[in-house]
Formats: sequence, C-alpha cells, structure tokens
Amino acid sequence: MISIQKVEYEQKSILRNLLELYKYDFSEFDPEDDINPNGLYEYKYLDHYWTEEDSRYPFFIKVDDKLAGFALVRSIGENENQAIYWMAEFFVMKKYRKLRVGQTVAHELFARFYGVWKVAQMESNVPAQAFWRKTIERYTNGNYKEIREEHWEGPIQTFLSANQ
Repeated sequence: MISIQKVEYEQKSILRNLLELYKYDFSEFDPEDDINPNGLYEYKYLDHYWTEEDSRYPFFIKVDDKLAGFALVRSIGENENQAIYWMAEFFVMKKYRKLRVGQTVAHELFARFYGVWKVAQMESNVPAQAFWRKTIERYTNGNYKEIREEHWEGPIQTFLSANQ
C-alpha cells in the first residue's frame, strides 16, 4: 500500500537523511553540487519547510509503512485567483521506482493541491523528464504545456490540477 504522510518537525532528521540519498542520486545530473568537508550534501532549504509552513509542504512517501522517499511541494503564488504549486523535490528510492509509486504519489499530490502546477527538470536529467512527461500526460489526459522560463535551465510542465 502506497501512502503519503506529512513530515512533522520531530521527523526532520529523517527527512534530512533521505535528502542525502536524493542528492547523491541526483549528483550525476548536477555537476555543481558537491559534498561539504563533513561528507554531506546538505539541503539548504530544509528548515524553511517549518518556518514557512503556509507555503512549503514536506511529505514522506511510504510503501507498506516503510519509507520509500519524499516529496517537497511549494506554493509559489497566485495567478488569477489560482494557487500556483511547484514540485520542489521528489524522490522515490530505486527499489520502489518500477512499482508506479512515483506516479501514484504525484497524482495524489496534484489532486490534494488544487491549482496551477509547475514541475521542472534539469536539462541534463533525461530520466526525470521522461518520468514527469508520462506521469503528467496520464494525470491530465495530455492537457498540459511544456514551457521554458528564464530562471530555469530545462523543461517545465504546467497544468491545472483536477478539482477534487
């Protein structure tokens, strides 16, 4: 069973540990990111998920009550009275990736946060681009746009989530 659980402040260290795994996996696509002298990648926005609780939402992804990853969602403003959400970070551990865990969780989060969504991938992260295009295609029945924005090097899929 796949579930999504809000990360409580007391669980922040668990999320920090998962972020290390994520950043390690991601390092093949981001040559700028490197470990610090303590051997850690660190995620500089982690504390913001508890200091900006009205605009940042951390979630654990679980499979049969076991940690399988996380999702970090941000509210980045409004456009014509529609909230705009950004998938800040999304990580499913390798052993769960072929079980449609990522797609299931993404669809649930899109439905949970009604509004305009933006999901961006780095230009070099071709596997993520394929995953997100397929996942968003299925969620929207092809009703999404792929755009480019000045502040981001890579594709961004944008769409309106289904009103639940």
